[in-house]
Amino acid sequence: MKKAALHNLGCKVNAYETEAMQEMLERAGYEIVPFSEGADVYVINTCTVTNIADRKSRQMLHRARKMNPDAVVVAAGCYVQAQAEKQEIDPCIDIVLGNNRKSDLVKVLEEYWQNRREEKEQEPVRDLTDINRTKEYEELGLTRPGDHTRAYIKVQDGCNQFCTYCIIPFARGRVRSRKANDVVREVKGLAANGYCEVVLTGIHLSSYGIDFDGERHLLDLIRAVHEVEGIQRIRLGSLEPGIITEDFAEALASLPKMCPHFHLSLQSGCDATLKRMNRRYTSGEYLEKCRILRKYFDNPALTTDVIVGFPGETEEEFRQSFAFVDQVDFYETHIFKYSKRAGTKAAVMDGQVSEQIKAERSQKLIGLGEKKRKAYEKSFIGKEVEVLIEEPAEIDGKMVMTGHTKEYMKIALEGKENLRNCVVKVQIDNDSQIIH
Repeated sequence: MKKAALHNLGCKVNAYETEAMQEMLERAGYEIVPFSEGADVYVINTCTVTNIADRKSRQMLHRARKMNPDAVVVAAGCYVQAQAEKQEIDPCIDIVLGNNRKSDLVKVLEEYWQNRREEKEQEPVRDLTDINRTKEYEELGLTRPGDHTRAYIKVQDGCNQFCTYCIIPFARGRVRSRKANDVVREVKGLAANGYCEVVLTGIHLSSYGIDFDGERHLLDLIRAVHEVEGIQRIRLGSLEPGIITEDFAEALASLPKMCPHFHLSLQSGCDATLKRMNRRYTSGEYLEKCRILRKYFDNPALTTDVIVGFPGETEEEFRQSFAFVDQVDFYETHIFKYSKRAGTKAAVMDGQVSEQIKAERSQKLIGLGEKKRKAYEKSFIGKEVEVLIEEPAEIDGKMVMTGHTKEYMKIALEGKENLRNCVVKVQIDNDSQIIH
């Protein structure tokens, strides 16, 4: 039995695809082993969102080659897709699997092994497609994701937005949506295997369905998943502000399984910066979307991403962005220092910001984010919440069970060992029960 090891870099969509490739290998008779010496096949699902991600992808590929010079090293995903036009392949790579080609993994491996058995001279294998012309969604599926209580489900791929800092549309192609029937079938299988929470994810989730007939269909998909027996919670991946309307929020709020936890991508609270980013909304429009969600959900957890040091960001623009983040009162704010990405418009913009200034601005927003997080969590003291019990942990020398509320606050509970994967009601008496 051949041994295979997999390593994932990047987003939740990548993680889903890596788990799907692992299931394919297991069904084909491979033994899955840790990413260490001794594997016959190493599969690295790469990332290219920043130049740093590129470097990490290369490092993992070279590490795999060093661990076993005779192994087959497979480079899959965004990094190699973005490098598709280059004629030379890194000598540490045996097989290149681009996006929309990961379902070919077992077939390509078998052909590779067959050539080895026949002692044919082996050239690196390229299985790539012109991702910018691809219209078909690549069907990958899971029956048992690694997390035993919460399952991430990929429902969409690609992006049509072309933000000036982002390479992903060139690595993932245009929007391609998964058929609702296929999503529901996977969710039913997961529910039958005991999963009670699902997270719908995609590269640009808000665009789900626009490739069907030009209309968004995310709400229809959510309603279909909501009907699956056994699923108790539905959570959404990152959303664009534009999808939030009165009708959309009211419809979501009418679904009891819907978690009041929304990640609305912001990137900047300054309108001038948003325009240079090609983000297609203003700070005022974004604020209105937050107001709508808070109208229909009781104290929802709103989280976001913010980039500091985007090209041309002046001190005044940063102050505007800081003030806006302060005004919105996010539960969590993920701060990213702008990282130049070759091949994007932002990489050649004037006014590149120094690393020192990026670091200073990042620290200021991180401090603000911590203050807002604590304030949000304290608002739940004295209230009853529903917690999905997930796993044991040791805190201050004491063994407890941990789980998440619908708002995705992590809670420590005593004496719940036999209720794993169950949803229980808990009174939050003090903030020591909330894990940061």
